Amino acid sequence: MVRQQLPDTRQVARTLVPLGRVAPHQQAGLGARLGGLARGETGAVRVTTGATSVRRFMSEAVVAFRDRHPGAVLEFRTEISGRSCFDALAEGAVDLAWVTVGAPVRGVEQRTVVELPWVLAVRADDPSARRSRITPADLAGGGHIRLPENSSSRTRLDTAFARLGVRLTSDTGVADGDTAILLAGLGRGRAVVPALPGQAATGPVRFLPLPELSPLPVGWAVRRWTALNPPARSFAGLIEEQHGAA
Repeated sequence: MVRQQLPDTRQVARTLVPLGRVAPHQQAGLGARLGGLARGETGAVRVTTGATSVRRFMSEAVVAFRDRHPGAVLEFRTEISGRSCFDALAEGAVDLAWVTVGAPVRGVEQRTVVELPWVLAVRADDPSARRSRITPADLAGGGHIRLPENSSSRTRLDTAFARLGVRLTSDTGVADGDTAILLAGLGRGRAVVPALPGQAATGPVRFLPLPELSPLPVGWAVRRWTALNPPARSFAGLIEEQHGAA
């Protein structure tokens, strides 16, 4: 591996800021700050995704990132749809977006990190909870809890059911998958949701596999990987290490 040679930070400081405008005693401090940026010790990482993804995918990475980069700032901007995340990237408001990976988007690079299988969340006393697996045909009819209409996961799910000729009806909608699971546990219906990290069958809820549905690919979207600052690359890498690159 070729080790990148970092520039002399004192020289960088003199290049960026004319010496006539920086007192001699300030040059060392300015050089140190620039060196911290180059080594990834300081700087800001701006991430956008849904609130559920922050809880399910990023909690451990946040702790590890703080240990590795105590001088860096980590900011989260939660959105309710993948489209909003892509818009934030295009505006330059964020560095990284955790999204459902799909069709190419102009000016954006996408990288799948993990593929999430679909499961049916039901109350433990539901008759279907005793089954080892569910087919899409078993889902036809009512009593379903809808994922948000503007979410990428809902779009993928609707497309899959249309292709299979399965029609679901529902009178209950939610803002995120965690709420759908909560309502399923309360007996308000059944919910088809992606299987998320740490999502175990506990309490009143059971998760039944739906292997006939193609997994949901999720991962990172950025404007350009090569343009990311060192802290942003580090945080993205932590997520990939913890959840396994697809």
